[in-house]
Amino acid sequence: MPTVISRPNLLGMDNAALAAMVAEWGGKPFRARQLQRWVHQRGVGTFDDMTDLARDFRNTLNERCLVAAPPVSTEHVSADGTRKWLFDVGMGNAIETVFIPEDDRGTLCISSQAGCTVACPFCSTGYQGFNRNLNTAEIIGQLWHARRELQRDIASARLPGGEPATAERVVSNVVMMGMGEPLLNYDQVLAALRLMLDDNAYGLSRRRVTVSTSGVVPMMDRLARDCPVALAVSLHAPNDGLRDRLVPLNRKHPLRELLDACNRYLEHAPRDFITFEYIMLDGVNDADEHARQLIDIARQVRCKFNLIPFNPFPQSGLKRSPQHRVRLFAQILMDAGVVTTVRKTRGDDIAAACGQLAGDVRDRTRIEQRLPNRAAIDDRAGTDTTQELG
Repeated sequence: MPTVISRPNLLGMDNAALAAMVAEWGGKPFRARQLQRWVHQRGVGTFDDMTDLARDFRNTLNERCLVAAPPVSTEHVSADGTRKWLFDVGMGNAIETVFIPEDDRGTLCISSQAGCTVACPFCSTGYQGFNRNLNTAEIIGQLWHARRELQRDIASARLPGGEPATAERVVSNVVMMGMGEPLLNYDQVLAALRLMLDDNAYGLSRRRVTVSTSGVVPMMDRLARDCPVALAVSLHAPNDGLRDRLVPLNRKHPLRELLDACNRYLEHAPRDFITFEYIMLDGVNDADEHARQLIDIARQVRCKFNLIPFNPFPQSGLKRSPQHRVRLFAQILMDAGVVTTVRKTRGDDIAAACGQLAGDVRDRTRIEQRLPNRAAIDDRAGTDTTQELG
């Protein structure tokens, strides 16, 4: 049988890789920069439309390369303007990408894995289990597709002040907070981050690109050295006993180790604080004592807290903290001088809100058998709330 040679997907290639490929064909380095701008800045996926490239060069590209984001299975638009795309990544698996428009910015939440291995019991993605890591082209493909779609939608629109709207202005922030744990797919995520920051590609600033991690300490240290962007840490509990249940990775990298890693990261970070994400679970982690323990954490790490209303799903057995409890919890933190925000729930009518991204991931990790039940979480909440940080 003849050998099948797959064509490289230019969405996953940085300038150095493009330059090396072009050099093999006898081309000059500026051709790689031209190609990168056509693909990423202009969102062009058809080589024949790259009009300032020589015809012979375009013919070679058509024969040997492709530009392809994962195909879209479905798209949904929320009543609040949030958009969610479901991408088919093969073998019955899908990933989800969410665009959240605001008055002063537009945030794209992208996925790094098909599923997730961390298995937090409040996250529907974790409940679905894990299939595989995404490659760089699949990660960048989400940004590439979203910008193209938004560019089409706003081609004739105007921003306040009469300025023409552009995809660059609309997708102002990218957060690696979709499906998966980004730092468990480190090499592919790192390559994608570098493309996001490249002035010949997406040109985003380090402050406007955020990686969210549940606390993969060794990879946090590597990211600080390799490509420090804004960092968000999924904290969700103020002590080891409770966090062991809510974020199982804590058993490997407990809070003391995590907080030390946060302080090391701040030496390189583009922001002078770490964002701690904290999902509010009724009767589990929302007591006054939990808030006071978070104040102790804030004394150890320059940070702000982002309190997130829980978005229930049937398998979790968990409930959202009432609004008045969230307000009281936030007030305790703010009265202690801790910067605290409460995330506004967006896109929950299309299952695009935090913790709802589940796609269509085949469970190959027997996740249902590994997830703790509500009773076990309640036991931990009741017995370990006063544990002090080491």
